[in-house]
Amino acid sequence: MAKFGGRTIVRALLALTATALILIGGYTGYVTVRHDRSIDLPAPDGPYAVGRAVVDWTDQSRTDPLAPGPAIARTLSIWLWYPAPAGATGKPAPYAPGPWARLHLSGVAGLGESTFAAVHDHAIESAAVAPGRFPIVVWEPGLGFAAPQYTAIAESLAGHGYLVVGVTPTYSANLTVINGQVIGSTTTGNPAAFDSGDLHTGAAQQAGDRLLAVWSADARFAAAQAAALDHSGQFAGHVDAAGVVYAGHSFGGAAALQACHDDPRCAAAVNLDGTQFGPVVRTGLRAPSLTMASEDSCVTGTCRAATAADRSDQAVARAFRDAGSGPAWSYQVAGMHHFNFSDYDAYYLAAPLRSLLAMGPISRNRGLTITDAYLVAFLDHVLRRRAEPLLTAGSPQFPEVRREG
Repeated sequence: MAKFGGRTIVRALLALTATALILIGGYTGYVTVRHDRSIDLPAPDGPYAVGRAVVDWTDQSRTDPLAPGPAIARTLSIWLWYPAPAGATGKPAPYAPGPWARLHLSGVAGLGESTFAAVHDHAIESAAVAPGRFPIVVWEPGLGFAAPQYTAIAESLAGHGYLVVGVTPTYSANLTVINGQVIGSTTTGNPAAFDSGDLHTGAAQQAGDRLLAVWSADARFAAAQAAALDHSGQFAGHVDAAGVVYAGHSFGGAAALQACHDDPRCAAAVNLDGTQFGPVVRTGLRAPSLTMASEDSCVTGTCRAATAADRSDQAVARAFRDAGSGPAWSYQVAGMHHFNFSDYDAYYLAAPLRSLLAMGPISRNRGLTITDAYLVAFLDHVLRRRAEPLLTAGSPQFPEVRREG
C-alpha cells in the first residue's frame, strides 16, 4: 500500500524517544559528525544549468477551504526550477532558505538527520533563462511534504529543458512559508482519517476525495499561472504552454492524475507511488501516464496483496488502469519504499530514525537516480517524440526496475 507522507512523519515525531538512543555513548559523536557532513544531491545530467526562483501566487477565484478562521483566498508557495544557459554562474540557491529549514522531522536540525545547511543542490538563484521554449511540469508533493523536498527530481527535469512548477499545498504541508510567515497544517488539510489502514473506506475515502479536489485545483491554477509567465518578466517567450504535464508523489501523484483528467490541455501525467482517488479512477485518462511504485506498493494493480488495505488499493489501481484509453507505462522498483521517491533518498538518517520511516534498503541516491532516468525518458518520449528504449526494454543499468503490464 502506498502511504501518505505527512501523518507518517507525525508518528515518527512521537516515536523520537527511540532516537534518544543516538545520545548514548560514542554514537552521539558519530551522529554529530554525520549530520553536518556535506550531502550532494544527484547532479542533473541534462544539457542545461538550473535556475530557481520562489514566489507566492494567490488564486483570487477560490476561497481556501483548508484555512482556519475567516475566509481567505487560496495562496500557494511556488518553487520554480527552470533551464539556465549551460555554464551559467551566480549565487547558489540554498536548499532550504530561512524558515524553510524547519522542514526537518523534529523541527530541530541535528537529531539524526542531515542539517539542511549541509545539503547541496545545483541550482543558481534567479539565473537567466536559457534560450528556447520549455514545457511546463507542475509538481505536487506527498501529503505533509513541501516542494523543496523534491529538489533532486526538479533539478533533473529542469536540466533536461522543462519548467518545473513546484506546489506546496498550504495547510496540508507540515510547513510552508507564505509572505515570509511559517504556516503549518490543519486537520482539514491533513485529515486524521488518513491514519486508517484502508484509504478507500468510510471517512478516509471521503476525506481523500474532498482534499483531492483542492489539490487538483491548485495544480491547474499553477499551470495557468505558469503559462502566463510567457507574456512578461524573465520567462517571456520561454514557456511552451501548448500542453502541461502534471506530476507528483504519493497524494500528489493522485492529484496529478485528477488534474490531468480535469484539464483538456494535459499532455501527460506522472504518479510516483500514489494511491489513486477521485473521479479519474472511474474514467481513466486519455493522456499518456507513467506510474512508478515502490516494492511494497499496490498502485500498479499487480502486487501480491497481503492485507485488506492492499486488496483495496489494488482494486482501485486496476479500475483506474482499465478505464483509461491513453498509453500507460507502469514500473515497480525493488529496494525502494515510499520515501525513496523524495530527497529523503539522499539525506543522512540515523539508524533509529531511518527505521521509523518508509525507507527501503536501496543505496543512498540510487532511488532518485532511477526515478530521474525514467521521468526524463517518459517526458522526452511523450512531449518530444524521442525514441526511448528504456521505457519498453529497460536497461542493465537499472536491474531493480520491473515493468508491469
